[in-house]
Amino acid sequence: MRIAIGQLGHETNTFSIVKTTVDSFRLWEWERGADVLKKHEGVKDFLGGMIDRGRELEIEIAPTFSAWANPSGLITSETYEAGKQELLSAITEAGPVDAICLFLHGAGVAEGVDDLEGDLLTGLRKQVGYEIPVVVVLDLHGNITETMVREADVLLGNIEYPHTDSYDRGMEAITLAADIAKGTLQPEMTITKLPLLIPTTTSYHSPVKELNALCQEWEQHPDVIDCTLFHGFPYADIPDAGVSIITTTNNNKDLARKVSQEVAQKVWEEREKFFPPLPSASEGIALASARQEFPIVINEASDNPGAGTPGDGTYLLREMIKANIENSCFGFIYDPEVVEIAHKAGVGAQIDIELGGKTDSLHGEPIKISAYVKCLTDGQFIQSSPMWQGSKVNLGKSTRIQAGNVDIIVCSVVSQTFDEQVFLLHGIDVHKSRIVALKSSHHFRAAFTPIAKEIITVDSPGLGSANLSLFQHKKVARPIYPFDSVSLQPLVPQA
Repeated sequence: MRIAIGQLGHETNTFSIVKTTVDSFRLWEWERGADVLKKHEGVKDFLGGMIDRGRELEIEIAPTFSAWANPSGLITSETYEAGKQELLSAITEAGPVDAICLFLHGAGVAEGVDDLEGDLLTGLRKQVGYEIPVVVVLDLHGNITETMVREADVLLGNIEYPHTDSYDRGMEAITLAADIAKGTLQPEMTITKLPLLIPTTTSYHSPVKELNALCQEWEQHPDVIDCTLFHGFPYADIPDAGVSIITTTNNNKDLARKVSQEVAQKVWEEREKFFPPLPSASEGIALASARQEFPIVINEASDNPGAGTPGDGTYLLREMIKANIENSCFGFIYDPEVVEIAHKAGVGAQIDIELGGKTDSLHGEPIKISAYVKCLTDGQFIQSSPMWQGSKVNLGKSTRIQAGNVDIIVCSVVSQTFDEQVFLLHGIDVHKSRIVALKSSHHFRAAFTPIAKEIITVDSPGLGSANLSLFQHKKVARPIYPFDSVSLQPLVPQA
């Protein structure tokens, strides 16, 4: 058996002013053919799981094209067309295959294309027809559309957030594709969409923890292949943004519909729990400084580059510098200009800088400080987090500067912080730090939960804010909670 694999992934924050171009992808990944295998072999991500499972089952894996960019603003039309054509042509050039497995994020938006994944799958079907099984893995933040459901045989998604199960879902995709190709599986898939937008919410806590357990209970049914709660991505202003549940069964459409509706009903009943109050940056610092145990981790979710924010927001960092708490560190802020100044000045220099706040005015003004250059690095390391472990990370030229008692890591590539490796690269042992601040919503939890005595999430103005009322949604289908009062009829008939 021979299965083609590929990837075209982007989580698009349509409120960002930073357009996504081919260069945005090339900075992270734009590979073809055998280079796709080189990029993902030994990595605990979606394609890494596909590769390893294929070899376990003695399936020939045909790599096609793989592109991924850090979340940012709208993908330019030229960029999307280039990526689409690269993927489709690479699948053609791969030759005859028994199935196709892809990773597509689910929240991609290009200029003029609100449903990027649906458009891509429609183009794929025009090319290969409907006889070849197409199994697609999506991020749980996918805004799922009817077109995506219609054009794919199976849609899988992360269950966990942080996405520590990406590798497992990649393996599952290959297994299901092989079963469909052999004729031992006849997938029937249904979607139930809710008029509900939610901020990013970890699966480590309620209510997602219990909702995932309900999905997994249904998966014990012999005919239920998969049941996934897709959180949706609220920072993509498109008609289909929002929460959905997809259930796949083996040739049992009615059961698939029943399961999706039952889970959706429970999600709707729990909707208010997705909106807990969060402290401001100054309140978070005060809470952390009152603790005697360490380290205390403070995450600035409102400027999480993993949601398409600029990564140079200054609200939390400004409060840290003001508090000047001993043995505190911030890892990291995006500012290539400051990095260049530090590298030119050299280790041991004192530099006068304006740090951060250069992309827009929403995430705070630049911080004017005099800082000591402690070290300079190339920003390269291997990710050790349980999420995407083994990934080669390159944050470009970087530096560790010191402002009073605060150690600040500054990098020249935008990304969220996944684990302690960026700190170690710059000589900081987070285990011995009193306060560790970083930019991320929840992915950092995979590595930092075992380390932190407490995790404090702070919310400030930003493109990743949990306060969804800050965003001017114009395209999203209305009415929708929490913007509107929505009266939803019971999805499951009452006994």
